[in-house]
Amino acid sequence: MADRFRITCGQMNPTVGDIAGNAAKAKHAWDIGRDAGADMVALPEMFIAGYNAQDLVMKPAFHNAAMQAVDDLAAACADGPTLAIGGPYAEDGQLFNAYFICKGGRVVTRVLKHNLPNETVFDEVRIFDSGPLGGPYSVGNARVGSPICEDAWHPEVSETLEETGAEFLLVPNGSPYYREKFDTRLNHMVARVVETGLPLIYLNMVGGQDDQVFDGGSFGLNPGGNLAFKWPVFDEVVSHVDLERGADGWRIVPGEIVTDPDAWEQDYRVMVTSLRDYMAKTGFKKVLLGMSGGIDSALVATIAADALGPDNVRCVMLPSEYTSDHSLEDAKACANALGCRYDFVPISGPRAAVTETLAPVFEGTEPGLTEENIQSRLRGLLLMAMSNKFGEMLLTTGNKSEVAVGYATIYGDMSGGYNPIKDLYKTRVFETCRWRNVNHRDWMMGPEGEVIPDRIITKPPSAELREDQKDSDSLPDYPDLDALLEILVDHNGSIADCVAAGFDRAVAQKVEKLVYISEYKRFQSAPGARLTKGAFWLDRRYPIVNRWRDPT
Repeated sequence: MADRFRITCGQMNPTVGDIAGNAAKAKHAWDIGRDAGADMVALPEMFIAGYNAQDLVMKPAFHNAAMQAVDDLAAACADGPTLAIGGPYAEDGQLFNAYFICKGGRVVTRVLKHNLPNETVFDEVRIFDSGPLGGPYSVGNARVGSPICEDAWHPEVSETLEETGAEFLLVPNGSPYYREKFDTRLNHMVARVVETGLPLIYLNMVGGQDDQVFDGGSFGLNPGGNLAFKWPVFDEVVSHVDLERGADGWRIVPGEIVTDPDAWEQDYRVMVTSLRDYMAKTGFKKVLLGMSGGIDSALVATIAADALGPDNVRCVMLPSEYTSDHSLEDAKACANALGCRYDFVPISGPRAAVTETLAPVFEGTEPGLTEENIQSRLRGLLLMAMSNKFGEMLLTTGNKSEVAVGYATIYGDMSGGYNPIKDLYKTRVFETCRWRNVNHRDWMMGPEGEVIPDRIITKPPSAELREDQKDSDSLPDYPDLDALLEILVDHNGSIADCVAAGFDRAVAQKVEKLVYISEYKRFQSAPGARLTKGAFWLDRRYPIVNRWRDPT
């Protein structure tokens, strides 16, 4: 009869800084594994601390508390399966990203991460020291190798483990979502399996942390790169992976292979999850937002209703004399379709008071952008007042196209604590609204059916800060703008690249200038869900003062 080995894996959602809560989750997974006769219970990378903890993990009081929590867990899990859990480890003035192997009441092995990612949202080179290339550790009748996340993206760690006796690979990860990332992960892991000839279990965490969402999707590969199992994305899963050893070594016993949803659904799930977890992990329970009758606020209201439930969402219409009748109708219709509270707070009175107050100072000047922005800033003031009064977090509603070129008013419509659509270009906003109107999933707390009225989707976008205003008065049409921004922002391309793609040089230069001069706005903007590798914040870090312009 073949040897068997069972690993209970926790595709779980830790909270950065909640060491006690993360330890309790780990113990819960261990209890499940113990009751199922597991040989080993495994949690993801840096699980005890939460991930990505950034500079918090360098604080001695923090990483010492995390290390003590691992020791306490080891003691609590003395009688049963081996526990493997990620966390920080400090020794002799160095700090490592470690994977702790706990057995018999103590930590028996520490695997130290060797390859430290230093791109996109990761800055581990300045936080951690690089560990040495190490060998496998023994658990029962097996020798296990654990390349930690980035270590499995490079061949030398896995090859060293295979050469020193590892019989299969267990890869703990804190790998956040970006569009189509699963294919990238799979390709790298297949390469490790082909190079080493070893089975591989890829264990990822789930849940939101600031702008990032860890999307799970844990999977196993047998030699040859054949998929043995695949877990769902975004959901917490504690389940068992069985291996059998035959003449050719260990093989993962095949299990269910869950198919991933399409990119539209995954993006939407990320925006819902990011808001839901941001609220839960910061302690907020309710949100409010300015409901303009436009498409961006309609989508944000829908995401909020799906994340928190309609009873926890307040939609506020703050009309001026430039607000059209159809915007009034559409805003109320969308709020009602979602089942959210709808408040009507006109700004005509406050705007008149501000205009009168400033009249002596502005005497002799012509009305223009300043007066338009007063409307936006009044709305921001009133929404923040309601946020303070009712303890509801204000959501801001600017899409990536607007955020990129600064088509938003700082201290006005940019006011807020979180922006679910910050990394969603305007053209994708339209398509996402259409997608949500015809799709509903059990993880959505909002109602089924058409919740965003068709007129909101089809009418020309407008800020409605002056008569007959349209976004196209100030910006290229959104399909062109978004295509230019994908070149300049997402792909870090040049003006020459824009021209080669068929765009007018002067238009491309105008867009580039708008991107650069609005950096100061983004520096002060709310965080938002990361959907791409070109998201504004940690993915793209540009100076505020910047006189350079692409001469090509």
